[in-house]
Amino acid sequence: MVILIIIKDLVKVASNYFTNKTILKSLKEFITIVLYKKRKKNSLLGSYRLIIFKNMLVKVLKKYIANIILKTIEEYRLFF
Repeated sequence: MVILIIIKDLVKVASNYFTNKTILKSLKEFITIVLYKKRKKNSLLGSYRLIIFKNMLVKVLKKYIANIILKTIEEYRLFF
């Protein structure tokens, strides 16, 4: 049931991308977490680590588009 909702949203986003050549702003957003880590050196930049969480729907959309391109390449034997 949940997969059907995700597929509907994915189709909407993909259609919007192909017709308008734009990705929704909400899909470009990500979450960044800054973690402090102890280091032996007193390096300010080396004392922090960034962890970035990207929007999963964008990852799925990229994979979906990559699969379409790959199938087209194989069908028309563009790089073989």
